[in-house]
Amino acid sequence: MTNIRAAITGVHAYAPDYILTNQELENMVDTSDEWITTRTGIKERHILREKGLGTSDMAVKAVEGLLEKTGTSPDDIEMLICATVTPDMLFPATANIICDKASLKNAFSYDLNAACSGFIYAINTAAKFIESGSYKKILVIGADKMSSIVDYTDRQTCIIFGDAAGVVLMEPTTDDNGIIDSILRTDGAGRVHLHQKAGGSVKPPSHETIDAKEHFVFQEGQAVFKFAVTRMADVSVEIMEKNGLKSEDIAWLVPHQANLRIIEATTRRMGLEKEKVMINIQRYGNTTNGTIPMCLYEWENQLKKGDNVVLAAFGGGFTWGSIYLKWAYNGKE
Repeated sequence: MTNIRAAITGVHAYAPDYILTNQELENMVDTSDEWITTRTGIKERHILREKGLGTSDMAVKAVEGLLEKTGTSPDDIEMLICATVTPDMLFPATANIICDKASLKNAFSYDLNAACSGFIYAINTAAKFIESGSYKKILVIGADKMSSIVDYTDRQTCIIFGDAAGVVLMEPTTDDNGIIDSILRTDGAGRVHLHQKAGGSVKPPSHETIDAKEHFVFQEGQAVFKFAVTRMADVSVEIMEKNGLKSEDIAWLVPHQANLRIIEATTRRMGLEKEKVMINIQRYGNTTNGTIPMCLYEWENQLKKGDNVVLAAFGGGFTWGSIYLKWAYNGKE
């Protein structure tokens, strides 16, 4: 029996035109470019400002770009998973809306919410559908309009987040490339440190919740940082050891862009040179589910067939994990 693996065969991304700089934030809250840069590594972030546009609109831009560049017909897409924490609405799924707007008439679709780890959870999920032989063309999207749940009077959180969407096409392969292994973890006790207080079934929207600003991101920065800086590094080293990889074997680390210091700690633990690490946090901030596909998109031309690549993420919940894959095509093709 032929061993089927799931491979990424295309990638595209989209970020809104408007750029919110640290200098502009200095006029909004008590902060400074030096303070933000030192603690996060962020210089600017893209924001979707147009009224009436949401996560699906950014995702559709990414999907349409991917279909065009890969020469894929919308009718050939069989499945779509959208990883997001900022759905257009509670229901229907944003994935359903994307399918309608992008004319994906033959795809079944759903959303996946694992905070900032959602994209790698979704990659792993799509891989299982392909490995089973059930589906041959799956789109995995990571997209978030974080500006919709950020309090721009809270200097602890408003400096961090941006808006973006990225998408990969996943298809079966019978060569040595594709998704090799994954390690995914959860610790629900961490939810108290990073969450949105209201808007769910426990605390539905009301005048009180709106007045108390409970529909925005709540984060205890130090607690989250301490957990993230160890867990993301731990799981990245663990997947190396599990698969007999040394630092020199790895072509690229693709880390979730949450905080530059977390990325640097993971890099050191893995024994990698910084030249092997995809970092664009300075230009986009933390776009939650959009960070990893955005990196893959920006570095696509440097990726080579057979490259050993490690994806690593950490998110609220707490959720974290890593994926080891061999890149399936030469980016310049």
